[in-house]
Amino acid sequence: MNGELRAGLILTAFIMLLVLTGFLWIGQDYNAMDSSARFRPPGREHLLGTDNFGRDIFLRVAAGSRYTIVLALCTVAAAAAIGSALGLFAGYSGGVTDEIIMRLMDLITSFPGLLLALALVALLGNSQFTLFIALLILFVPSFTRIMRSGALQYKHADFILAERLLGAGHARIIFVHILPNLAHSLLSAAALGLSNAILAEAAMSYLGLGIQPPLPSWGRMLCESQNFLYNAPWCAIAPGLFIMLTVIAFHCLGDGLRRRFGE
Repeated sequence: MNGELRAGLILTAFIMLLVLTGFLWIGQDYNAMDSSARFRPPGREHLLGTDNFGRDIFLRVAAGSRYTIVLALCTVAAAAAIGSALGLFAGYSGGVTDEIIMRLMDLITSFPGLLLALALVALLGNSQFTLFIALLILFVPSFTRIMRSGALQYKHADFILAERLLGAGHARIIFVHILPNLAHSLLSAAALGLSNAILAEAAMSYLGLGIQPPLPSWGRMLCESQNFLYNAPWCAIAPGLFIMLTVIAFHCLGDGLRRRFGE
């Protein structure tokens, strides 16, 4: 196991522990306000301090992790499924079908992500579902290209030709013989996609286009803390640090998997 993969696994385990804490924390209200405890620095009572409303920042970071990470996981999983289907179909079919699918992917890629998010917010309203749809549309092209490249690589391989001679159908060839050979590429791409999804969600929430109050979000916490950055820097440091660690964790995991499989 290479060092990058090991570091990615350790950091990912730490982040998942934080998410688990956010799900299992019982008897604590992350929105509970205490005017007498405003801007408390990190200490024994409040591990990461309190914000301008006296809310415990650790509880809010832990609770925010479950919304941020789960949204990223759902987005990448859906984008991987849709992109894999489109990429395999395009690469295996070739011809006009391939051209139509790939030109559509080029069109989506050329569209600014922020402009797409704003357009969807205007149409669907400002919600987690809107953010999910926006990120899904943005991430599908990368998975489509990866799987199309793999399909082009394997569709003329000897073992595929042998399966055709034995009478195997197109669906069996694609999903039973080509897809398993691309699983490692899909896995490393998904890990890297998670780091991009976390960063995109934080950026959208910072701009007010993502997870909305009273639900906590790391990006939203950064936005809310910018007005008192100098007198209470821990309010911004905590969510910013966890955004950075999460992005690094999934990036190291993706690169480590890619190196391990010799890509």
